[in-house]
Amino acid sequence: MQLSTKARYAVRALVELAVYYGQAPVKLKDIAGKQDISLKYLEQVMFPLRVSGYVKTHKGSQGGYVLTRPPEEVNILEIVQCVEGSLSPVDCVDDPGFCDRVAVCATREVWVGLKNSIHEELGSVTLAELVEKHKKLQSGQ
Repeated sequence: MQLSTKARYAVRALVELAVYYGQAPVKLKDIAGKQDISLKYLEQVMFPLRVSGYVKTHKGSQGGYVLTRPPEEVNILEIVQCVEGSLSPVDCVDDPGFCDRVAVCATREVWVGLKNSIHEELGSVTLAELVEKHKKLQSGQ
């Protein structure tokens, strides 16, 4: 199972915004440049994040994007689910009615456990933690 480029770019873009949380809005072209992401594609990535309320835009020459919540209150699971949807490895985990074999399937528990592990891992990491890692990596530590 792999996350899409959209999910990875969404996290990277929000880490960039989190670096500047509480400061002036950040222009999308600046995020795209710093994160080496196509501006056109980044616009598509940011759309569901804006619609879901994770970011908002400010218009004008001093405009750009800002996070709507403090970085310590946003975890990676939220971001990934916003752009990806469900992270279930198989459909029957989210919808037991999807498969007639749910009651006798020996593998379903494995898939439920995998989903739970993914949720636990991604849910345990906040943007604030990634900002700290980002700063250390940028300073060469």
